[in-house]
Amino acid sequence: MFGYIFQRILATIPVMAVVAIFVFSLLHLTPGDPAAVIAGDYASPEDIIRIRHKLGLDKPIHVQFGIWIGHVLRGDLGTSIFSGLPVTTLIGQRLEPTLSLTIFTMLIAAVTAIPMWVLAAWKSRTWIDRIVMMFAVLGFSMPVFWLGFLLMYSFAIRLSLLPVQGYVNLSKGLLPFLRHLILPSLTLGLVYMALIARMTRASMLEVLQEDYIRTAHAKGLKPNAVLIRHALKNASLPVVTIIGVGFALLIGGVVVTESVFAIPGLGRLTVDAILHRDYPVIQGVILIVSAAYVLINLLVDLIQSLHSPSNTLV
Repeated sequence: MFGYIFQRILATIPVMAVVAIFVFSLLHLTPGDPAAVIAGDYASPEDIIRIRHKLGLDKPIHVQFGIWIGHVLRGDLGTSIFSGLPVTTLIGQRLEPTLSLTIFTMLIAAVTAIPMWVLAAWKSRTWIDRIVMMFAVLGFSMPVFWLGFLLMYSFAIRLSLLPVQGYVNLSKGLLPFLRHLILPSLTLGLVYMALIARMTRASMLEVLQEDYIRTAHAKGLKPNAVLIRHALKNASLPVVTIIGVGFALLIGGVVVTESVFAIPGLGRLTVDAILHRDYPVIQGVILIVSAAYVLINLLVDLIQSLHSPSNTLV
């Protein structure tokens, strides 16, 4: 077991090395002179020279990579060209809203979807299953931005129950914090709810056809005990995987929702950096999100290795 864990941890090193090379190459993949692109159309030659020197673009590329990776390993992701602040500071300021939205979204999606689709699998080919399937199709079909505006119009503008936009830190109170997260979390959560639900249903249907489930029924166990103790336990691995992948995707994929609800998270930081051609910020965000994605997938693999479902009834 420990050997497998050690191997999986070692396997993340070349992955992160490839990510680092790609992130570093972003600046050099830009057509033309990167310094001229960053400086803009109306920059003077002196401005371009100053930016080139500031970014170290006047050095050989292997020297640039060595300096950049050395700073990254020390936790220095560079300085924003637009704001002049360290990239780590900017990411730290925007990390809490994105993590809060991500955690709350996955909590709503998992808590709602798993029981719903366990029931749908248990009542397969009945009206309950059809209603839940229709809900999943709607969840996949609705664009996130359209759903966000619809919820905003219904609950914030028409009913005045929730704030329209913005984000409130947890330090300013639990109730304001939750009220500002409900609408964006529901907007994102509906899509992931449908994804988790469909995976749960498919996995449960497969497990419910196994011989040990029929044996459990033959031994006279109550349906609830068979469903929860045996079926759901052994069907949980694909669900854990999809939740982990969904969590990782949410960290870097909330750009639209953060823009609709004016949440100052990593998504809006990335959009602003792209608009201002702030390459150090773009590189820093991509590196952090990639590292989070690799780490979450590593944790999912470790959870799967520790979980050894048993088909033996006791």
